[in-house]
Amino acid sequence: MEREADPRREALRGKKRIVIKIGSSSLTHAETGDLNLLKIERLVRIISDLKGSGREVILVSSGAIAAGRQALHHQGRPDSLAQKQAFAAVGQARLMMVYQKLFAEYNQVAAQVLLTKDTMVNDASRYNAQNTFKELLKLGTVPIVNENDTVATSEIPLVDNFGDNDRLSAIVAALIGADLLILLSDIDGLYSDDPRTNPRARFIDLVPAITPELLAMGKATSGSSVGTGGMAAKLAAARIATDGGSDLVIANAERVEIISEILAGEPRGTLFMAHRNYDFDLMDYLNREY
Repeated sequence: MEREADPRREALRGKKRIVIKIGSSSLTHAETGDLNLLKIERLVRIISDLKGSGREVILVSSGAIAAGRQALHHQGRPDSLAQKQAFAAVGQARLMMVYQKLFAEYNQVAAQVLLTKDTMVNDASRYNAQNTFKELLKLGTVPIVNENDTVATSEIPLVDNFGDNDRLSAIVAALIGADLLILLSDIDGLYSDDPRTNPRARFIDLVPAITPELLAMGKATSGSSVGTGGMAAKLAAARIATDGGSDLVIANAERVEIISEILAGEPRGTLFMAHRNYDFDLMDYLNREY
């Protein structure tokens, strides 16, 4: 018997302004930490096809530090903040070179946008960033966003550092009025507990509203040597995005084709329903610790 389509999933077919976030662990080979060029090429092809269907797409992409680490033949995580920033300086240019080359093959133009927390908390620079995004979308480009790791510092977390690209992508979605945010991760979606350690963990398909009990489920852990965002970060991002008026889906990035399946209304990942908060204040979220 054919399963009846879920109208809440079907509604994702009509989303026009989409933010897609993909992390370092999803863009690199697990064995070496080097960029997975075949996977990046598939991601670019899917985004280009979405553009061809009339949608606007913003990509929030990690991978700069991993790309720099690969170029400099360094094994493992950076040993210091200065080394992290140096890897990012080398890797950001290399990562954008890869994206620009691949997008050009599909007749698309990639644009780089580097942000820091300071950009967002300053009213004038936040307004300028918003206008830049609007103009880039108007011009038909694919903005590729990352935190500016060459100048961001973990010592001043409430000024310079987003902490992870999950929150950054949610902030971008709220800033530009996105219809949908897709967080691609190394897990299928939201579980009642970590399924890697608890085989009885229950998968949660739909989240109508984010409750304190749900936030308590977040585990600030990651199973990767290159990723930084755990489930706690994703739930924080979901709160920002849904309060800002965007639906959000957390899904597994093992197959980037899942993006097309989500936008076809198929039951993939965990869907968090938008519930616009008319008292929503982006500044409040920027200065909030989770």
